[in-house]
Amino acid sequence: MARRTEWPGDSSDPSRAGKELSPQDPAERARAICLRLLTGTPRTRKQLADALRKREIPEEVAEEILSRFEDVGLIDDAAFAGAWVESRHHGRGLARRALARELRTKGVDAALIDEAVERLDSEREEETARALVARRLPATRGLDRDRRIRRLAGMLARKGYGEGMALRVVRRALEEEGEDMEDIPEGF
Repeated sequence: MARRTEWPGDSSDPSRAGKELSPQDPAERARAICLRLLTGTPRTRKQLADALRKREIPEEVAEEILSRFEDVGLIDDAAFAGAWVESRHHGRGLARRALARELRTKGVDAALIDEAVERLDSEREEETARALVARRLPATRGLDRDRRIRRLAGMLARKGYGEGMALRVVRRALEEEGEDMEDIPEGF
C-alpha cells in the first residue's frame, strides 16, 4: 500500500483542522499583508504599521508582527534609509536636505536619517549639482543671463540644494560657458 505524504494543513483529522489558523486570524492577516508589501519593495516599519492600521489589524498584533519582522531582518529602517539615499541621489540628483525630507515622510527615525544622509559627502553633492546644471544648461541658451540663473538655481533648489551651493555652481557653469558674470557679486 502506497503511503501518502502529509503536508501541513492537509490533515484529514477534523479535530486538527479546526486548530489551523483561519484566514480571519489577525496575526496571519498581518503577516500576509507585510509579506505582500515587502515583496515589491523595501518598506519602513512605519509604512507597514500604517498599512496594518488601515486594514484594521489590532495594534498589539501589529506591534508583535512588526517586531518579529525586525528581529529576522525583513524590516531594517537603517538599511532602507541608506539604500534610499544612494538610489535617490544617484537617480534623481536629490541633495541631502530633500532626501532627509523624503525619509521623514516615510517614518524613518531622525538619527537613522542623519546617519544615512551623512554618507553623502558635500563634494559628491556638489559634483551632482554641477552635472544637473550641465545637463540643463543647453536648454537655457538664448535666455537672458538673469533668467538662466533663476531657472538653473530654482531647479537645484527644488532638488534640495542650498542657495549658496546652487548659486556657486550656476555661476561657475555660466562663467565656463563665457557668460559675463562680473557685475554679479562673488557670493552669488
